[in-house]
Amino acid sequence: MIVYFLAFTYELQKSRVRTRLKILSGLLPICASCKKIRDDKGYWNQNEAYIAEHSKAEFSHSICPECSQKRYPEFDIKVQVPPPPPAA
Repeated sequence: MIVYFLAFTYELQKSRVRTRLKILSGLLPICASCKKIRDDKGYWNQNEAYIAEHSKAEFSHSICPECSQKRYPEFDIKVQVPPPPPAA
């Protein structure tokens, strides 16, 4: 019984390590210009579509203050930026 438990615990730890390595070890070929990501078949995908398909991440779109000023200067949007978090 103890041997079974130890074997099960060992296999569980190996599985967790494999999962963690898979998450931490991948390189994404990304276009330096448009930021599309090349998949395993050689197709270029929008980064949001690729990441959503290959992970549990979801996206919420917004626009940062710099891009807002560059793309929409006629609106003179004042974006209030929250203060940085306190140092630990």
